Amino acid sequence: MFSILASIDPVAFSLGPISVRWYGVIIATGIVIAFLVGQREMVKRGLHPEYLTDLLIWAVPLAIVGARIYYVAFEWEHYKDNPGEIIAIWNGGIAIHGALIASVIVAYLFTKKRNTSFLKVADILAPSILIGQAIGRWGNFINQEAHGGEVSRTFLENLFIPDWIINHMYIDGAYYHPTFLYESMWSLVGIIILLLLRKVNLVRGEMFFFYMIWYSVGRFFIEGMRTDSLYVVGELRAAQLVSVIAVVIAVVLIIYRRVAIKNPPHYKDK
Repeated sequence: MFSILASIDPVAFSLGPISVRWYGVIIATGIVIAFLVGQREMVKRGLHPEYLTDLLIWAVPLAIVGARIYYVAFEWEHYKDNPGEIIAIWNGGIAIHGALIASVIVAYLFTKKRNTSFLKVADILAPSILIGQAIGRWGNFINQEAHGGEVSRTFLENLFIPDWIINHMYIDGAYYHPTFLYESMWSLVGIIILLLLRKVNLVRGEMFFFYMIWYSVGRFFIEGMRTDSLYVVGELRAAQLVSVIAVVIAVVLIIYRRVAIKNPPHYKDK
């Protein structure tokens, strides 16, 4: 008989009738760390110290709205008969691709309003986006969600991951792929590569395009393991379709900008 640790309580603490969940604490922690990393680089690249704060005031809440809209859209068969649940985000149901799409739109409009380069800002924030994603996935771990298919304990032990992770992946009598961990580790490697690429001084936009490619490739394969995917039609998973589209767009833009633009600006250019 395996010794299974008690499940981690998803509630971090309570303030009277209000319960603060670890999921929210972890997401907030990811945003703060991502902000600190991005803020330092933005100032270094010549932007105003309050630029990122002003951007996040709009981007964070609208990203949450985007994440919810995306999820509801792909689960419309349920929500069309239960419209009162559409705003019940506290019951779960957000999608990171929805948050990313909303954030990109907000950032694009914000940079145009401030007369700054969207691609410059996107390049600076590319590592920060992955930082937020790498940390945020641990919220799924606490909630025992966004996992993959069933595996054996021996399989998990052969991954050389700590027992406390293995034990928490024991859900309703079975062990499951810790896909949250796969994606978090993939993102961590991407962060390291992006920080190194800053020294290479790539053409402006290519840091962000690398982020799109890196995250999308990892997400495509990890999504194939998950048991809670959103589907476009039949067995076509929404996250995999979006990932393929993102990779194609990024590659096309890299090639186009390299060929069509003479003397393009680079990452370290003002």
